[in-house]
Amino acid sequence: MRLRTAGQRLPIADCAEYCREIEAYLCQKNDGHVIRVVGPSFDLVAGWAAKGVPFKVACEGIDRYFERYYRKGSRRRPVKVDFCEADVLDVFDEWRRVTGVVAAPASAGPESRPDAHRASLPAHLERVVRRLSSARGTGRLGVEFDALIDRMAAELDASRATAGGVRGEARQALLGRLAVLDAALLQQARRALDEDARTRFEREADADLAPFRAGMTSEALARAREAAVDRLVRARFGLPTVSFS
Repeated sequence: MRLRTAGQRLPIADCAEYCREIEAYLCQKNDGHVIRVVGPSFDLVAGWAAKGVPFKVACEGIDRYFERYYRKGSRRRPVKVDFCEADVLDVFDEWRRVTGVVAAPASAGPESRPDAHRASLPAHLERVVRRLSSARGTGRLGVEFDALIDRMAAELDASRATAGGVRGEARQALLGRLAVLDAALLQQARRALDEDARTRFEREADADLAPFRAGMTSEALARAREAAVDRLVRARFGLPTVSFS
């Protein structure tokens, strides 16, 4: 089974193809062990497609489950897609908040659960530092990222020591600083993109937003498109979202 390349996008309404792609990605994450997406599992994943969950958003949710699973120690059995449900919907909720998409497609049924599994601020900072270190280790980041990541890691490490106890204005100041650091990281990542990658991400963002376009103004759609592209840029370089809301 072969994963779709970046230029081969299919309508998200094609649930069978969407489920096959999720199955292929899960197989990849399970080191080649095939866990079929059939029966109740097929219904679950088809529900993601009906809600408009973009393929890469679903993959990010699966990655989040595997990241937590690996931290528990040696794996004992392959992961079923059902185990990833909460993480996929959490990432979808995050994607919707970032893009401003508030209405699900008509076929989606009940809304997903916003903020159902939000991490605490200290846990968020810990995850950001870990993801920055991991991103650097992949070799996908050029040397132009080094100074920025060093500065950010030092600042975030210092923030982690007090994040659990900050309240009121101090907390708002910390959240504001995280937003500034996040913007700087994203700006650096966008500068590192070539024109082909930028165009590909814009097309992918358009496809991901297609199920929601009918309920959006042109201004809202433009903002959503930029936010969706930003998420794809982060994924390209393995970068975390530093801001916290």
